[in-house]
Amino acid sequence: MLRHAPSVPRDAARSRDHGPMESTGTRGAPGGRRTPQRTWPARRLTGPAWLDGPMTSAHLVSGAAGLLLAIGLVMVFSASAIEAALNDQPAWRPGVDQVVFACIGMVALLVALRLPAGLVRRWAPIALIGSAVLLVAVLIPGIGMQLNGSRAWIDLGFTNFQPSELAKLVFALWGAHILAVRERFLTVQTLLVPLLPVFGVLAFLLYLEPDFGGIVSLGLVLLGLLWGAGLPRRFFGWFLLVGAAGLALMIKVAPYRMERITSFLDPFADPSDTGFQAIRGFYALATGGLWGVGLGNSAMKWNLLPEAESDYIFAIIGEELGFLGCMVVVTLYGVLAYAGFRIARRSTDRFVQLASVAITVWLVGQAALNMGYVVGLLPVTGLTLPLISAGGTSLVLTLFIVGLLIRFAVSEPAAIDHQRRRERGRLARLLLPVPAAAVDPVRPRRRSRPEPAERPARRPAVPGGRTVVRVPPPGRERVRTPSRERAPSARDRRGAPERGRGADARRQPPARARTATPDSRRPR
Repeated sequence: MLRHAPSVPRDAARSRDHGPMESTGTRGAPGGRRTPQRTWPARRLTGPAWLDGPMTSAHLVSGAAGLLLAIGLVMVFSASAIEAALNDQPAWRPGVDQVVFACIGMVALLVALRLPAGLVRRWAPIALIGSAVLLVAVLIPGIGMQLNGSRAWIDLGFTNFQPSELAKLVFALWGAHILAVRERFLTVQTLLVPLLPVFGVLAFLLYLEPDFGGIVSLGLVLLGLLWGAGLPRRFFGWFLLVGAAGLALMIKVAPYRMERITSFLDPFADPSDTGFQAIRGFYALATGGLWGVGLGNSAMKWNLLPEAESDYIFAIIGEELGFLGCMVVVTLYGVLAYAGFRIARRSTDRFVQLASVAITVWLVGQAALNMGYVVGLLPVTGLTLPLISAGGTSLVLTLFIVGLLIRFAVSEPAAIDHQRRRERGRLARLLLPVPAAAVDPVRPRRRSRPEPAERPARRPAVPGGRTVVRVPPPGRERVRTPSRERAPSARDRRGAPERGRGADARRQPPARARTATPDSRRPR
């Protein structure tokens, strides 16, 4: 006679330390006994509680950008002092210039904090036309200034302005505005048609300078817009093929670009010419080791590494601050990327979502490309390290972009509710006003005629819907309801009881209907 195992009590089914146990019906013995197996509860990786706060996005953006700016100012002072002294200039001159541009950039950041999203969207098309005009003007010999074989700057007297930096920012904002407007009826064709032609025109103007790094950065902005808009993945493969074909065409037109690719693959093949800068960057990183040689003790900045304060400043960071200093920089860019994507995920404004993704992909992608060619993983493109490399126009515009990201962060619904509940000081209200709504409407730049105060609500258009018109059946008169009721006169009040007498009393029509002809009472 078979003996069955007793049933497990309900209280014993839960472990005090390991959670619930569930029986999976596995036979543990030939006698038919079922042995319960322990099922471990799924644990989700969660961060600290403060990471889900309403103002976390704004704090992460401002903190990461502020630390990167501080590191950049210190390293520009360190990397440019020796070269300035060798050129019979004050050693502190390049660093002070960078501090001045940082102050101008902070003013631009404060301006961006007060810009509503609707105002940015309203003027984005006009700014795109203006940036295209500047890209054309820089090609004129009397206006544009040629440096390092590229006519990409306009001399303003106190600094050199680079229109390509402005074009990338305006293209990101304009593209986000166009995609947000077309969101309800967005298809692959309407997604690609407004963006690709404008990208082609701007890229062609940058090619005429020539500025290959600017084309790559503009491509990162386009990639961020298409990715944020939800373009199918198969189209990105086609874009890679088209990009490879365009790169081959550019190499065929200008053979010197092929030398950059060959020097990337084997820089030691020509250590005195095409591979000179890459090899010196490797020496700087190798000298730094884990801890670095100390701040200000770099040997490669003694005019041994070209563009040490701009393109190859990451190599100087690795030499003076070591591998740990490089990891701090990489981590800060990672925090900036997480904050940008967090803003896009938590915002309810479609324009803010697309603009945040495009700006984040642009900044972090440019930083990855710069660090990639410094360590020898990518070919040299001439892209600078955002917020760290020396440069006036790029630093001011980058800080303006950071201000836009902070403005987008405080426009999150949870952030708006948090700021309205807490008591804020006068300075906080002045520098960072609370947005009126999470979705800022776009108002026209000029109104031709005054609009009515209230408009009747319209039913939303349904794709594939039909309009149904109700037609009264033939022979039935349409009763017109008077728009305004007339107060009964004394004659009507006296005749009301008389008309109500009798069972077969019929309601008399009004005087206008009695005098009208029979044809006028027919239904239309």
